[in-house]
Amino acid sequence: MAAPTVPVDRRSAAVGTGVLIALRIAYAYNWFDVGPGLLGVSAEFGVPAADWGILLASFLVGAGLGQVPAGLLARRYGPRRIALAGVLLLGLAGLAAAAAPTFGLLVAARGVGGVGAALFFSPAIGLVGDLQPASRRGLIVGVFSSAFSAGAALGVFASAILVPEIGWRGALALGGALLLAVTLVALPTVPRTAADAGGPPLSAPTRALRSRAVWSIGLAFIGLEGASLSAGQYFVPFAQTVHGWAPTVAGAVASLFVFPSFFGGPVGGALTQRSRRRRTQMVVATAIPGALLLLVPTADLAVAALTATIFSLSYGAVYAMMYVLAPFLPDIPANEVPLAIGLFNAIQIAGGAAITVLFAVLIDVAGYSTAWAALAVVTVAPLVLLLGVPATGPRPTPVVASGS
Repeated sequence: MAAPTVPVDRRSAAVGTGVLIALRIAYAYNWFDVGPGLLGVSAEFGVPAADWGILLASFLVGAGLGQVPAGLLARRYGPRRIALAGVLLLGLAGLAAAAAPTFGLLVAARGVGGVGAALFFSPAIGLVGDLQPASRRGLIVGVFSSAFSAGAALGVFASAILVPEIGWRGALALGGALLLAVTLVALPTVPRTAADAGGPPLSAPTRALRSRAVWSIGLAFIGLEGASLSAGQYFVPFAQTVHGWAPTVAGAVASLFVFPSFFGGPVGGALTQRSRRRRTQMVVATAIPGALLLLVPTADLAVAALTATIFSLSYGAVYAMMYVLAPFLPDIPANEVPLAIGLFNAIQIAGGAAITVLFAVLIDVAGYSTAWAALAVVTVAPLVLLLGVPATGPRPTPVVASGS
């Protein structure tokens, strides 16, 4: 294979970045397209609502377990190879989930899809950053982060409309096919960079895995991860069951729990790049959506829509802040930034998976009101752990430096 080269013109970098953002949207669609089909899954396989948590958590477990290996593989083989392999696996897993003959195999297919999602996530962030000049990384990484919200909202809303027409299987198959189609476009259009020349062996020691700051970031936002995943996924059955809302109305409001964060991401990314008060910004932007979750059980349509919008804008900013913060951490080498992001994301996904299971159990045991209140508490309480993140300087190191 010819040695990878760094793009020499803005057009190739811009096209590659645009395609990666499109991949991020299609990738996120495949995270959230199962939620509107949960009632249909229960009806077909005869499983209770408590098992919804198992189905959702299987994807998150796969995504969590794959984060650190993805970072190590990206450091060794380059982010482009690993990111594109990840979306290929996720798309194929979506098709497999659509064809699953039993609930157990559906859970397994979603777990494999989660592994594919992990392989894409942190390597793709490194790749997007490597395609940008240092002065624009905060904004573009924020846009890339926010693209998840567009895809998640599309997954929730489109599936809520499609499930009554083509069933939950058809909705999952559509998500997998969409991602595979964009992956085919990405293969010739996402440029190779110097990082794709490869790096140290997988066994080489890492600083990111031992970083107190990375672990602190990961643990501090476990609750936010669980809330951002649970709110969008569970709102449709909640609204249909408790309020009797039509699937299209429930899906529209559920999409507001994810889509507006598309606009929060660029703001959060730009603020983090330019400011030194990063911990304060992250605490405020997390405490607001956490507190708002207390309003959900008794909210009418207008209040629910406003609550969902503010929640989404806030956490969209926080996620961008986290991803842009990683290159500023003083103990993280530049070529380990994807690994650092992968580690704190793995911690958050593991905690978020547990929270989605707890939410489903609380629905069965204590009802939706208790479940939403518990979600608010676990979102805010862990923020004290941000005290473990040191002060960071005004300028980031390069996002990916191996070979560059």
